[in-house]
Amino acid sequence: MILSQLRRHRARALALAAGILVAATSFTLLTSTVTTSQARTTETVRKNARSAYDVLVRPHGSRTAVERGDGLVEANFLSGIFGGIDLGQYGRIKTMPGVEVAAPVANVGYLMVPGTLKVDVSSFLDGDAPAQMLRIKPTLTAGLGRYRTADQYVYLSRNPIEPSTTLSDSTFPGLLEEHADHRTYPVCWYYNHNKTDVHIEHTDDGGFGPLKPNLIREDRREESPFDPDMNTWLTCRSGRDKAVAEIPVSYPVLLSAVDPAAEDRLVGLGRAVTSGRMLTGRDQPVWGRKEGWSNESYWTVPMVLSDQTLTSGTVNATVERLDTGDPATLRAKLGSPAAHDFVNNLRGTPVGRVGADLERGFPGKSLFAPQADSYWTVGPVDYRRAEAALAPRTHADQSPEVWRTNADRQFVEFVPEENTGTQFREVVSHPGTACWGTRTCTDADYGRTPVPYLNPVGRYDATKLTGFSSLSEVPLETYRAPQVTGADEAGRKALRDHPLRPDRNLGGYLTAPPTMLTSLDSLSVLTKSRRQPTAQDKAPISAIRIRVAGVTGVDPASQARVNAVAGRIRTAYPGLQVDITIGSSPAPQTIALPGADVVENWTAKGVALRILKAVDAKSAVLFVLVLVVCALFLAQAALASVRSRRTEIGTLRCLGWSPPEILRLILGELVAIGLGAGAAGAALAYVLGLVLKLPDAGARAALVPPVALLLAVTAGLFPAWRATRLRPLDAITPPVTATGRAAPVRSVLGLAVRNLLRVPGRTALGAAGLALAVAAFTVLLALTLGFRGEVAGSLLGNAVVAQARTADYLSVALSLLLGAAGAVDVLVLSMRERAADLAVLRATGWTTRELARLSYHEGALLALLGGLTGAVAGLATVLAIGWGTLDGRLPAVAGAALLATLAAMALVCAALAFPVRVQSRIAPAHLLAVG
Repeated sequence: MILSQLRRHRARALALAAGILVAATSFTLLTSTVTTSQARTTETVRKNARSAYDVLVRPHGSRTAVERGDGLVEANFLSGIFGGIDLGQYGRIKTMPGVEVAAPVANVGYLMVPGTLKVDVSSFLDGDAPAQMLRIKPTLTAGLGRYRTADQYVYLSRNPIEPSTTLSDSTFPGLLEEHADHRTYPVCWYYNHNKTDVHIEHTDDGGFGPLKPNLIREDRREESPFDPDMNTWLTCRSGRDKAVAEIPVSYPVLLSAVDPAAEDRLVGLGRAVTSGRMLTGRDQPVWGRKEGWSNESYWTVPMVLSDQTLTSGTVNATVERLDTGDPATLRAKLGSPAAHDFVNNLRGTPVGRVGADLERGFPGKSLFAPQADSYWTVGPVDYRRAEAALAPRTHADQSPEVWRTNADRQFVEFVPEENTGTQFREVVSHPGTACWGTRTCTDADYGRTPVPYLNPVGRYDATKLTGFSSLSEVPLETYRAPQVTGADEAGRKALRDHPLRPDRNLGGYLTAPPTMLTSLDSLSVLTKSRRQPTAQDKAPISAIRIRVAGVTGVDPASQARVNAVAGRIRTAYPGLQVDITIGSSPAPQTIALPGADVVENWTAKGVALRILKAVDAKSAVLFVLVLVVCALFLAQAALASVRSRRTEIGTLRCLGWSPPEILRLILGELVAIGLGAGAAGAALAYVLGLVLKLPDAGARAALVPPVALLLAVTAGLFPAWRATRLRPLDAITPPVTATGRAAPVRSVLGLAVRNLLRVPGRTALGAAGLALAVAAFTVLLALTLGFRGEVAGSLLGNAVVAQARTADYLSVALSLLLGAAGAVDVLVLSMRERAADLAVLRATGWTTRELARLSYHEGALLALLGGLTGAVAGLATVLAIGWGTLDGRLPAVAGAALLATLAAMALVCAALAFPVRVQSRIAPAHLLAVG
């Protein structure tokens, strides 16, 4: 009986089989895509969840309002913290249960390291001149600023120019003498060291005599360190074809104390050594004398220096050849006290341009032992919200008084020009004490210690440190500068398509990370050598980075271990700021700097955990929605099939068939159709799985037959039960509503409305399918946007969102297509039931075009009813889920729901084209005879 029914109604069976085939295959492939997307996302998160450290501990009050409000860690957070955690707190934290590595960083301050930027100007020489001079007029470009810097000079003579041997101290670096006419001329000393005609020491008669070459520096206390004339320099060399301008430059270098063993375990610092050796736990400050330096004892502090300055800038200069007059008299003029004014007033002729990167002047592999005389600390940057960006607040211009030294109140030489630029930080000077040869100072610096010397033991290269995923890296600014780029076209143009890097402005927005490291044992010698006590004396540590033992990712056990360590620290020291950084990811923030908007990678905390939770919730909802859409589509098809057999079922009931027999007949047909559709769907799913590159395509294709059978039976239960409830007389009665008083119909649209109202059950069935489709589309879109809003904004979140898009788009498209297909199925059934009515209309003069318009109007109205109902239901569901998940995107979702309604109308009308064309080709007489 079942097989004969299927053969008799082949078209209806094939249509239902096609529906089952589409629904089962789509459900299997789509859920496989969702599952695969979830697995890939989870794997991406797990692979990139671990960074250099899991917990960050900072002093009280160091977390900014922006960090607290947005769950972020500032990219340049360490640069403005100078102390706040004492050594006792660090000692207890590193011994807490669960702490694998506790690596402290104690920022001491910025030292000025002198260097020489060499610029070759040989191509601008006059090869015939016995003596000549060139003037270099440089402009420094650093970050977003341009600075006119001090003029530089080169003097080249064919006579020998050698270091002076007339002074008892042959190491005196400032005195070069030219030998000519059986005389010596101090050709460079007067220009470089006599700019004010005043020196510190008195003459024998009690007055201030004229300066002469000696080791005593001139008095510049009344001259601003920002005066370019104080930074001019004359390079004197002998030769003919080779000339190099040796420009004195200074580099601010942040000195920080670390635990070498902890740093090596955390980031592999020991493997980054390029010369010498790395610090060890045995490195401590030493009290003693060094032969040839001084007769007094002093402290020496071990340190290592980075090979890179981490500050950047470009010098571009115009080169002028100077009109010096008679070359034979030039050496005498340069060797006189009037040299400064003479050189500055020389006229020059431009002969070309030169350029050089500022970082080339940073000291190379060899470095003399500088004295930690004065050092400087800087404050943090304060931000305010400005629309979609963060705007750092600016400070007043930097005071020249910041650059005075300790003993004679002179200014530091060669202060970087960038310090005249915009100030974002407070700069504080910490002059050293003025005592020597004693462990403890007396008099004005009573109780303090003498200024130590720094003893370099090695150099290191920060690029050789252990690398971590770029999607999950947390600020390693102990060794790396922040990553800042232009936020838009204007910003990139202002930066000349280069990243913004720190410059030498201590009060600038970006400051260089520590490039000089010493041991924790050296802290007391450094901080207590300041004339005024500071908070660093008692609490020198700026931050502690902690790696937790037993952590492998963001699994529950690892999260519990990290939370336990963070909880112990908070309990022991409630005042410290404790941030859990495991599972963090760089979160680009737009910074509105004067002159350009830039993007800086801050760190968003807990990104990995939020992603995993959002992925699990999103996948579950997608699975349920796709299942409901597919099941409803099949229920529509099965119900339409049963409705088309009302007369046949009524006849069987009149012949004595019982309701259970009717139920078995209908379900048997559905089982047979489901098995056939499942077999065809398995082959189709396998091919599509290969095309879509889904893993385990064969195993997933094998799931299609049981899914098809389950969907067919499940979807057919209700229609089959409905069929058993019909009485024989009801089965042969047309399913239309009773009409009251007849009303004239004056348009095709009116007739379409009347037709939909004649059979409300059928209309509701078709509208329900579209309503669910549009509602599913709305919820899916809101879910997708909410998911992206939940996890996007960080590099890891953006990578996950990019991976998840395919499944999202397939889910949305399938919900619309299946809903439209169900509505068309209902409309085609309506056309078949009303075939006789349509034939009568054609026989009474209705044209084929008018009948087609009638069908299209019915389809559009049905789609509009279902679409609007679904849009309202979907938006209500979204609001029930929670407004906050969309973060202001609800208008966009509502607009998309309306567009989905229009798309459903278009799909329904397009799908009706074929059955309308087929119906129009059937002769009215044939339709009336069949009816």
